Amino acid sequence: MLKSHHIEINYKQFEKFGKQAVIDIIKHELCHYHLHLESKGYQHRDKDFKELSKQVGAPRYCTPVQSYAERVNYVYQCKKCGVKFPRIRKVDTRRRVCGQCGGRLKLAEGRK
Repeated sequence: MLKSHHIEINYKQFEKFGKQAVIDIIKHELCHYHLHLESKGYQHRDKDFKELSKQVGAPRYCTPVQSYAERVNYVYQCKKCGVKFPRIRKVDTRRRVCGQCGGRLKLAEGRK
């Protein structure tokens, strides 16, 4: 749910991608704002949002400031085959298993 009509722009987007990134963010956020006021689908997955974004040339998502590799906080390793799985979020090793062999996972690197 949209809690306010404030537009927030991450300064890191400007630092990394420049003026055009800020323009794209403003277009994107104004699409949310306009559709919300019109009581139409304003979320990324909604048809109304997708159509309006396309019409005005607004990206549906901004370009990430960091790559996935830079955002990784945890690395899990299969106890059976040794394959490593980098992850941004913590994984429940009691429920998740290796996608390669089905073996148990252990935290190899990261916050404990």
